[in-house]
Amino acid sequence: MKDNPKDSENLYSTWTSTKVKLCFLLLISFSYISYSLKYLHPYLCTQQSQLPHFQSHPSIPQSDPTPTQEPKTNVSHIVFGIAASAKLWPHRKNYIKLWWRPDRMRGHVWLDQPVKTDPESDHNLLPPLKISGDTTGFKYTNKKGHHLAIRISRIISESFRLEMKNVRWFVLGDDDTVFVAENLVRVLQKYDHNQFYYIGGSSESHLQNLKFSYNMAYGGGGIAISYPLAKALEKMQDRCIQRYPGLYGSDDRLQACMAEIGVPLTREKGFHQFDVYGSLFGLLAAHPVAPLVSLHHLDVVEPIFPNTDRIHALQRLELPMKLDSAGLAQQSICYDINRSWTVSVSWGYAVQISRGISSAREMELPTRTFVNWYKKADHAAYPFNTAPVNRDACQEPVVYYLSKAIYNRRTNQTTTEYVQHQTKMPECNWKMANPSRIHKVLVHKSPDPHLWDKSPRRNCCRVFRPNRKKKGTMVIEVGLCDEDEVVEVS
Repeated sequence: MKDNPKDSENLYSTWTSTKVKLCFLLLISFSYISYSLKYLHPYLCTQQSQLPHFQSHPSIPQSDPTPTQEPKTNVSHIVFGIAASAKLWPHRKNYIKLWWRPDRMRGHVWLDQPVKTDPESDHNLLPPLKISGDTTGFKYTNKKGHHLAIRISRIISESFRLEMKNVRWFVLGDDDTVFVAENLVRVLQKYDHNQFYYIGGSSESHLQNLKFSYNMAYGGGGIAISYPLAKALEKMQDRCIQRYPGLYGSDDRLQACMAEIGVPLTREKGFHQFDVYGSLFGLLAAHPVAPLVSLHHLDVVEPIFPNTDRIHALQRLELPMKLDSAGLAQQSICYDINRSWTVSVSWGYAVQISRGISSAREMELPTRTFVNWYKKADHAAYPFNTAPVNRDACQEPVVYYLSKAIYNRRTNQTTTEYVQHQTKMPECNWKMANPSRIHKVLVHKSPDPHLWDKSPRRNCCRVFRPNRKKKGTMVIEVGLCDEDEVVEVS
C-alpha cells in the first residue's frame, strides 16, 4: 500500500517543531549553568583555599631522633644483699671472698650483730658490713623456724632505702653462696630491668618445693629482683610480713609478698639451692644447658673436688671461671668410635670415660651421687630425672678432675687438663680397651662469651686420634657444633 503524501507532511512538521523546542530548552539550560558557575566562582575559590593541600605522592614522615640506647646491664648495676650471722661469720666470710670483687661490685653483708674484723685478711676483700634493722616488733609463730627469717626477708627493702644510684637489680644470697658474677649478669641482661621481675630457682628436692612452694625462689640459691619491683616491695613489705607470722623462712615470706603484688617467679636453671647431701658430682657433671650462676649449701655438701677442703676446691674452679665463665660446667658428649667409649666433658670441672656407647639421652641425666634433703625419700623425690650410679664393673666410668687450665693468646684457645681420680677400678671381662689406661685428658676450647646470646644448645666435642708419642693421654676439642653435627653413632 502506498503512503499518503499529506500524512508525511504532517509528520515532518511535528518532528521539526519538536527539534526546535529541544534546542531552545538546551540553550536555556546552558545559559543557566554558565550564569550559576560565574556567580559561584568566587565562593568556590575561597573554599578551595581553605582545603588542605594534598601532594600527588605521600610525603615521608620525619622520624624522631633515635633515643640514646641504655648500656647493657653489667655488674655495677647490681646491688648484692648477703644474709649472714655473727655466729658463722668467721668461717662463712671465706666463701664471699672467693667471688666478691670490691673494685667492681656494690652491696653489703647484713648481720644480726656487730662482728670483729681482721684488717689484714679482710681489708678490700669483703663488702661493707651492715646491721639489720630491729624486727622484734614482728610476730613469728613457726615453732620449727627462727625469728631471724624476718630480718633476712627485709634485706632487699633495707638495701633499697640506702638510695644507691644507677641500680637496676637487687640480688639476695646467703653467706655460704658463691656467685659466678659474669653468668649472673648474662642472665639478667635477658630481662628488662624497668619491669617487675622476680628471678631465681627452685629446690632440688620435690618435697621441699611441696612444703614451701614451687612458686618460690630459694634465697640461698640467689634471688634477683628488679629495681621497680624492689620499690613496690619496700612500700608494702612490713605490712605484708605481719600477715604471715606462721611461715618458716625468709624466702617464703618474700614470695608471699610477691603473690600480693602479683608477680610470679621467673625460673632460671643456673641458680642452685643444692638441697642435697653428699657429692655434687652428678649434678655438676650433667649441668643443665644454662649458665652456672650460683652454688649454695657449700657447708653441707662434700668438697666439689676430692682430697681437698671446700675452700681450696672452689678456688680450683676459679681459674676456668676466669678463662671462660660462660662455658663453666657445660656438658659435651662424644664418642671414641675406635675404642667404643662414651666421653662426657663437664668443661672446667671433670671428664668421664666409660666403656660402650651410651646415648646422649642417658648421658644428660645426673647420676645420683647425692642424697635427698629428706634422707628417707627415694629417687622419686626429685623434681627432675636422675640416673642410678652404675655399679657394673664394666660400665662404671673413669673420672678425671680438673688439674690446671691455661690460655693461648696466639690460638685464642684454652687448654684444660684433667687427671684421673685414683680409685681402684673393678675387674671387667669385656673384650675392649680399658679407659683406665688413660691417665690424663686435655681439652681444647675457644672461649665463647656470647654463648648464651644464642638459643641454648650443648657444645659438641670431638676425640682426636691417639698419639703414640703421648700414650695415656686423650685429646678432645670442644666448641660450637658444626652444621648438621649431632651426637649419634651410625
